Amino acid sequence: MAESTQLKHHSKYHQDFVAWCEDTVAQLKDRDLDGLDFEALIEEIESLGLRDKRELESRLRVLLAHLLKRSYIQSPYDYRGWQNTIAEQRSEIELLLKQSPSLKNYFVEVFEDSWRHALKRVKQDYPAVNLPNEWEFSQDLNAILLERFWLTDENPEGS
Repeated sequence: MAESTQLKHHSKYHQDFVAWCEDTVAQLKDRDLDGLDFEALIEEIESLGLRDKRELESRLRVLLAHLLKRSYIQSPYDYRGWQNTIAEQRSEIELLLKQSPSLKNYFVEVFEDSWRHALKRVKQDYPAVNLPNEWEFSQDLNAILLERFWLTDENPEGS
């Protein structure tokens, strides 16, 4: 591809992303390989995988923080909110893993760092609470997505 054509594509990629996407889709459908901005296309495909990894890690951090709160912090007034957040994060993680099953391997890779991050955040918010320094429950994906790790059923509104 000529350098001027590459610069034109690169410029469109940075100036109007939606227009670049539409043009790229049209070129792919037409099998117009000469017109494609391969560098930008490669960059975007790489970023898609990274985006899903970031989302999984972020949702896992939130989930673990709320599991910690619900399991170790005696605050019945907050239980329902924590449980709602736990349910929402679990549901979104399940959806993400359904769409990209290979992320199950990434879950295992980032669990420990996600746990450390969640523990640090909860300790900052609840410095008087004695929290474990290690995850005391199963790290199995199915357990994280399904089990009730907390011992009490106290909840002022039922759930």
